[in-house]
Order: sequence, then structure tokens, then C-alpha cells
Amino acid sequence: MSASAPQVAAVTGGSAGIGKAICEDLLAQGYEVVSLARRKAEIDHPKMHSLEVDLADRAATGQAVRELVERFAPTTIVHNAGVIRAALLPEVKLDDLDALVDLHLGCAIQLVQGALPAMRAQRFGRVVLLSSRAALGLATRTSYSATKAGMLGMARTWALELAADGITVNVVAPGPIRTDMFYDVVEAGSEKERALAASVPVQRLGESTDVARAVRFFAAPENSFVTGQVLYVCGGTSVGSLAL
Repeated sequence: MSASAPQVAAVTGGSAGIGKAICEDLLAQGYEVVSLARRKAEIDHPKMHSLEVDLADRAATGQAVRELVERFAPTTIVHNAGVIRAALLPEVKLDDLDALVDLHLGCAIQLVQGALPAMRAQRFGRVVLLSSRAALGLATRTSYSATKAGMLGMARTWALELAADGITVNVVAPGPIRTDMFYDVVEAGSEKERALAASVPVQRLGESTDVARAVRFFAAPENSFVTGQVLYVCGGTSVGSLAL
């Protein structure tokens, strides 16, 4: 496929935070973009579309994927949607683990399975999974870290299976990024936020646009020689320590 050919990208969780920034960045690159999220993406652009769906609901996700494939035939999949469900080990609930397996891993499988026929027909595809720096371990993140770490193994496996079809599969692992999810854990403007920023090697917290630029790199048609890789967009915290 030509590097200049128009692309259709599906982005999960595109209505807010990192997902919205990814949508806006891909639109700026000329993509047609479809957000799959519980709320409509409030982005005013002629190439922006929304499918409203609870991606933690396996049946609803399956229906949304069928509609996505029939209407748009995306060849770029960006799976960004996620939740944390923080708990120390004694309080971890297996129902939370099940929910995050469905959202972080099962949803990715459903999306890529749905998009594969169109990708293979064009001998082109880009899959970008949004993991987290927490995949390396973080207190209170048993279910979140486990499922975000699972994305790494899944992506490497898919990279090997799909390389001959012209499909690349890579992972962006952000954190700490200033989003609503971040501020659910850390109070905005608090001493804890200031201390956390000071503890990051680059001396600041990340922005959603930092992550969007990394996604853009992996999604770019010309980057066909990069697959099975993990890019930490984390200000250096993946090689240091991080305490929330």
C-alpha cells in the first residue's frame, strides 16, 4: 500500500484523554477516524465518526466491531480504552480482574479479528495497543498491571503471526500522563502531584499529546520495518522508580 494512501483508523476510548488526543492527531495526518467509546467523541471534523459502546461488554463489543468493519473497513486499530480498578492484594476482586481481561485483552482480540480480513486483502495493517508503564509493576495495580503486561506478549505474538501479511503490531506504554484517570488517583494541584512530577527523570508529567505522537509513529504506513516493539512514553520512569 502506498504511504500516501488514505487510511481508516479505529481508536477505542476516543472520547476523552489520551484517546481523544490520538484521534485529533490522526485526523491531522489525514486519517478517517472512528472512535469506539461509551460517549460520542466531541471532535468537530468531517472525517470523525463515533460508535457508542461499552467495550467491557463482550457482546456489545462484538456488535460494534461488526458495524465498524461493515461501515469503515479500518486497516489501523488503536486500542486505548482502559480502566484501573486499584486495590492492594488483600482487596483484589476477581470480578475486577475478569472485567479488565475483557476490556484490555478480549476487546483487542475482537477488534483485530474483525479487521483482519480487510487488512489481509490490502496486505497492509497497523495495530497499536496502549499498555502502561504500570506493566512493570506498581502497588495497587494487580489487575491493571497483569492485563497491561499481557498486551506485550499478545502484541509480540501477533507481530510474528501477521508480519508476512504486511501488518505490524506494536505497543505504546504511557505513564504518568495528566488525564482524568490520573486525577482520579492524584488530586489536581496537590503536593502529591508536585512530588510525583519532581520524581520523574524529565521533571514533568506527561501530556496526552506525548502519547499521540508515539502512536502516530507506529501507525504510519512508511514504518513497515518496526513490529513487535514496546515504546515507553514515561519520562524515564520505566528505567527508574515511580511512587504514586
